[in-house]
Amino acid sequence: MPATPLYCARPDRLDAARLLSQRFALPLLEQRPEQGYWLELGAERLELLTTGKHGAVYAEFVEGAAKHRREQGGGRGQPVAKAIGLKGAKELPYVVDATAGLGRDSFVLAGLGCRVTLVERSPVAAALLADALERAAGHPDTADIAARMHLVHASSIAWLASLNEAERPDVVFVDPMFPDTDKKSAAAKKDMQAFQQVIGDDLDSAALLQAAIAAAKNRVVVKRPRLGAAIEGVKPSAVLDGKSTRFDLYVIKALNPTLG
Repeated sequence: MPATPLYCARPDRLDAARLLSQRFALPLLEQRPEQGYWLELGAERLELLTTGKHGAVYAEFVEGAAKHRREQGGGRGQPVAKAIGLKGAKELPYVVDATAGLGRDSFVLAGLGCRVTLVERSPVAAALLADALERAAGHPDTADIAARMHLVHASSIAWLASLNEAERPDVVFVDPMFPDTDKKSAAAKKDMQAFQQVIGDDLDSAALLQAAIAAAKNRVVVKRPRLGAAIEGVKPSAVLDGKSTRFDLYVIKALNPTLG
């Protein structure tokens, strides 16, 4: 897949654009493209754009849905919080989000007090996350949450395998992007359809699940559409069903009784 280029729409932000270009190997353009997909750094934020097919795609932790979820989300009673084991936890787990995407679940978990490492291999998604984290770090309502979030631009399979014993997370969270065969769902989420077009599907989910199970101390949590297929290979220890999504839980002690 060819590299997605970066265009800086504001001359006063050219230094920031150069840093993004270098960090994520994004070709820096002097003119806005006339077709295809590109990243554009404007006055407010970094966005993924294309011509006429959908609105801008960007990561956001301060305003909009993130703000609503931060203020009205339901705390540890939220499904993702239950899935990673927060509801009755005395100590908050250290979580690795192995498929960070736009960081929405990571932000919820960090907002509940967890330390979260966001691992993302797509340079486009990683750049959008870096921009959102910088904005969140500079806002008084979200600075403390952003401080608990650390971005790593890498392949999760290789990165998880590289961890030593002291670096292993308590929980690995996986939300793989599968080919969307639901036409109604795809039409309703044109922005995410475009995002998926650029960053691609996670066709190595089975290998990622194995790497996650090997790295996690307590559990691996896989987020799936409610009726979606489980990742091939290891059978979940438990399943938490929701209205539109479910969480497949792989409890390390249950998978490896000798660890008990």
